[in-house]
Amino acid sequence: MTDTTDLQSAPRIGLALGGGGPLGGIYEIGALRALDEALDGLDFNDIDVYVGVNSGSFVAANLANQMTTAQLCRIFVRNEAEVHPFHPEVFYRPAFREIGRRLLSVPGLMSTALQRFVNNPYDQSLLEALTILAQAAPAGLFDNEGLHEYLKRAFTMLGRSNDFRQLKRSLYIVAADVESTDAVCFGAPGFDHVPISKAIQASTASPGLYVPVDIDGRYYVDGTLRKGLHASVAFEDGADLVFAVNPQVPIDASAAVRAGTMKPGELTRSGMPHLLSQMFRTMVYSRMQSGIAQYTRDYPDKDILLFEPTRDDAKLFFSNVFSFQSRRMVCEHAYQMTRQDLLNRADELEPKLAKYGIKLRRDRLEDEQRTISTSLYGEMLPLYVAKGRKKQAEKGKLASGLENVTQLFSRAQ
Repeated sequence: MTDTTDLQSAPRIGLALGGGGPLGGIYEIGALRALDEALDGLDFNDIDVYVGVNSGSFVAANLANQMTTAQLCRIFVRNEAEVHPFHPEVFYRPAFREIGRRLLSVPGLMSTALQRFVNNPYDQSLLEALTILAQAAPAGLFDNEGLHEYLKRAFTMLGRSNDFRQLKRSLYIVAADVESTDAVCFGAPGFDHVPISKAIQASTASPGLYVPVDIDGRYYVDGTLRKGLHASVAFEDGADLVFAVNPQVPIDASAAVRAGTMKPGELTRSGMPHLLSQMFRTMVYSRMQSGIAQYTRDYPDKDILLFEPTRDDAKLFFSNVFSFQSRRMVCEHAYQMTRQDLLNRADELEPKLAKYGIKLRRDRLEDEQRTISTSLYGEMLPLYVAKGRKKQAEKGKLASGLENVTQLFSRAQ
């Protein structure tokens, strides 16, 4: 019989997943698949506490609902719907009701502006009076109610649950209250009655892009407005070790140009959406770095292992979520980057992981032919991976040939 004190002293593991929109979620699925394969002694469907914000809430909730990393890859990346098909366009349905309501307000706002100008023309110009029309701008361009409906159906079948209180492990989904600006943890006492699907809808509602989500008379938006990861929520719940995945990093354009992943000036020429994305990523990333440093001071006896993309790779930044090929590429890219990161940090990570009964599988990490496809099905390499490796091999042969020619010239001299 197991001693009670042994159970109490067993280390608790946490998982904190950051934001990044739909593509950020795809990146997290690839990274988690790599971690799942490489870490013996860790079951991603039996982690003690899950914390998710924005797209991370979507992934964390599926893991807490016993969907494996392999199933996540098949359904959300490869479009292999086992029961409920997923389509990325559920994230981008125009907010027709919100837009229509705002358009109907234009005549009243125009009347108010003209009345103010006529009653006191010396107080402000007509143009200044017309600035009230800004209130006709919608609170968001898209409505993610479709995501809530999709998840509500998915979480009420096959033994899954849409109720925080019925899950075997702790799940926290973070959103920001628009009016108080406070971070709210759905799943915590007082907020655990909210359906998981509704909490995810709120957490993924990026300001300006999506209409704020009404829950119990309060309006909520993306929780990354407060923090990028919210790993402290896992620590406060008693986690001793937290695995954190942050897919949202700003691109270092100069480094990306040197790495050959983008052309000079491409970021600026790509238009306002990418420039706004770069600014938002920079803001979130700087706060996240400060947060990681703060965790070290606040929780000196606990560990956090962070995995994120390198800043010199533009593949994730410029990818298109609506492209099936692009989603597969991003997921494979995340998988390979995480595997390489684990291998590079193996000497540092192995003693840390050993404290928690987790072993790093170097043999799997050193298998250069391993891909998501081969690990799931034993398939051939995906075409874009095979082409990339072929180019690298050809470059290697060319470099070797040039070196041989150089040596011949040296001998001739």
